[in-house]
Amino acid sequence: MAKYRQGRINDELQKEVAMILRDVKDPRVSGAFISVTAAEVTPDLKYAKIYYSSLMGDKKEVKKGLAAASGFIRGQISRRMNLRITPELTFIEDTSIEYGAKISKILEGITITEPDEETEDASHSGDNND
Repeated sequence: MAKYRQGRINDELQKEVAMILRDVKDPRVSGAFISVTAAEVTPDLKYAKIYYSSLMGDKKEVKKGLAAASGFIRGQISRRMNLRITPELTFIEDTSIEYGAKISKILEGITITEPDEETEDASHSGDNND
């Protein structure tokens, strides 16, 4: 039962943080097109890891901007979500989107060639030992 509740809190926290990030006025955050990919709350609800990916901006500056805005984001979460304890937020960059794009690019570069018909005929003609 506890895992179900924790999963619901993770989903709700992810949605809320994504909406709150639109209101952050820090240019490092507002100009980076940040998307929240996941949220992971500890079982005691004291800490939360927020996984994000950004399309623009310097990765180090975005991380600094999120760390600076974490107090504002935490305050907004306490107002919007009905939790006894508002978790402390840790922002972690999610590189899975970049990794997926890299793998996709590699797969697109692979060319599949059909075997030549002449080679196929030559290999089959030697098999006829009837």
